[in-house]
Amino acid sequence: MSTIEHSVDVRVPIRTAYNQWTQFESFPEFMEGVESVKQITNTRTAWIAEIAGVRREFEAEITEQHPDERVAWRTVEAPHHAGVVTFHRLDEDTTRVMLQMEYDPEGFMEKAADALQIVRRRVKGDLERFKEFIERRGGETGAWRGDVPGGHQRGSYETGTAGTGTAYEAGTGTTAGTVYPEPGISGTPPVPPPGPGPVPPPGQMPRPGDPEPPRV
Repeated sequence: MSTIEHSVDVRVPIRTAYNQWTQFESFPEFMEGVESVKQITNTRTAWIAEIAGVRREFEAEITEQHPDERVAWRTVEAPHHAGVVTFHRLDEDTTRVMLQMEYDPEGFMEKAADALQIVRRRVKGDLERFKEFIERRGGETGAWRGDVPGGHQRGSYETGTAGTGTAYEAGTGTTAGTVYPEPGISGTPPVPPPGPGPVPPPGQMPRPGDPEPPRV
């Protein structure tokens, strides 16, 4: 395994930077060579990407995730790599986004050293394009505020900005509204009471496999 590290300072609050990074299906908008990312579950994604001249389809899983702090992942099949993105508050409106990745270039048609250099350049470019993407927008496209401590997931529902997920923010991008309580045991989703429940507006559906929010 080879280690790749890079960071970039973005002129948005830490919450905005983190929220945008949780929107994995938007990665093709700023990641070179990424054709598509599909959310399968809260902690698993399916990727189609060109890496070092080779088109690959693979799945990755979130191994740890804490809002406004870190998102760690690993692939569950070749190409093998794992890493973590951390978020550091520099001031109220500036955040340092740091990516550290362990990458195994073996198995590619190209030489391993060449493949590694390609990925290094791509990581640097991807972070620079993320900076341009989020600074140009000035706000996130959505948010997932769930917590994944060592593979066990918990979270809460919020309303406020458009997003998806078990712990999502949904609305028009204004201030946060109702916050539903988290489950009492980490990793155990809340059991909603019987009866009709709220229907989310168009475009604000939860991620695949999410439990429904508490019904009223």
